Amino acid sequence: MLRAVRYGDTSLIVSVLTELFGLQSYMLNGVRSSSKKGAGRANLFQPSGILDLVVYHNDLKQLQRLREFQWAFLYEKVLSDVHRNAIAVYMVELLTKCLKQPEANADLYNFIEDSFIHLDRASDAVAANFPLFFSVHLPVFFGFRFQDNYSPTTPYLDLQEGNFISHPPSHNHFLDENLSFITAQLLRVQQPNELEEIKLNHLLRRQLLQAYITYYSWQVQEFGSMKTLEVLREIL
Repeated sequence: MLRAVRYGDTSLIVSVLTELFGLQSYMLNGVRSSSKKGAGRANLFQPSGILDLVVYHNDLKQLQRLREFQWAFLYEKVLSDVHRNAIAVYMVELLTKCLKQPEANADLYNFIEDSFIHLDRASDAVAANFPLFFSVHLPVFFGFRFQDNYSPTTPYLDLQEGNFISHPPSHNHFLDENLSFITAQLLRVQQPNELEEIKLNHLLRRQLLQAYITYYSWQVQEFGSMKTLEVLREIL
């Protein structure tokens, strides 16, 4: 679940990343009504929510309809914990800015779903590094991944090119040796629990997040600014 917009007095139009149909928009009639049938149903459609949906799908329509919906995974922390919710909303905004086409991508869907579930179950130390992990691994699915070519002889990450190089480039858009090394560690994380071994302070996390968002802004057309980034900086 990515976004919900009120429509009329009682309805919603929701934007959802689905496993079978990719990015889709659905009309939900009456879910915001005070009737017994509508009460509480709109609460399911929160950013990062993982739902089971039964849909009416028509390739010729831009706005689809839902027949049935329910939780597919019940969060314990993401929707109630301030820190994890801020991280989840950041992840949703970043994903939304990268999604330009509605085509299905099962690998992307599974990565997103697994990421939110891991965030919900993560320790505080893992959760603190989760925005960094998500930010460096998401580009894999959109064709502009960081090249994992770090070595002692290529210790600088060139943010314009997305790869590690031997000497600082002529421009200023690169990471120093320490931040480049941390990025290389993040790129090699296979399971989120490994993030606990990467010890960072809030200043390093801020610097890395800003660098990664700068990289996205060069790679994604009309990327714009990240509204959730400032909140995340404060929380991290």
